[in-house]
Amino acid sequence: MEVKLWNDKREREMYENFAELYAIIRATEKLEKAYIRDTISPSEYETNCQKLIAHFKTLSSTLKDTIPSIERFADTYKMDCPAAINRLVVSGVPATVEHRAAAASTTTSAAIVAECVQNFITAMDSLKLNMLAVDQVHPLLSDLSTSLSKLTILPPNFEGKMKMKEWISRLSKMGAADELTEQQSRQLHFDLESSYNSFMAALPNAGT
Repeated sequence: MEVKLWNDKREREMYENFAELYAIIRATEKLEKAYIRDTISPSEYETNCQKLIAHFKTLSSTLKDTIPSIERFADTYKMDCPAAINRLVVSGVPATVEHRAAAASTTTSAAIVAECVQNFITAMDSLKLNMLAVDQVHPLLSDLSTSLSKLTILPPNFEGKMKMKEWISRLSKMGAADELTEQQSRQLHFDLESSYNSFMAALPNAGT
């Protein structure tokens, strides 16, 4: 006899999201352990961790009304994934990013670096979720621009700073309800990704 876990499409989507969240937490725990044991390269770790964090934030935002506490979700399903909870919920950035932030000059705060990374991810995720209205995109780019300006290790003509200022200026000339076209959205996402890569490259390496 077949037992159904859901009664309608909405319940089915909810359980599918639960399963995906469970998988993300499990995968992050394995990734953290692999990094600690040095069985994965820092670059490979960072790339995969960044993807998991981005997916987690998008999914947890969708499930915030259903799952108000990720820690409680993990306890309910007896996951025992402390490293994953710390990385996804507490830190929000890969360990490699934390290490580079710690290696930066004393005037550079690790918290500001983490803030910049989070603002980059949030802005890119919002475009993927088709949040294209000016009053949705403008605040995200403004937050990103502000956080970038706090970092003294970045030069005034840093690519990310310049591009965000250009986009903010462009959006300021549009109406709040206006939406980015598909072409504009793709270009903005490209600029964000390019700026993010330049930002990560500008951070000093630990031990140097």
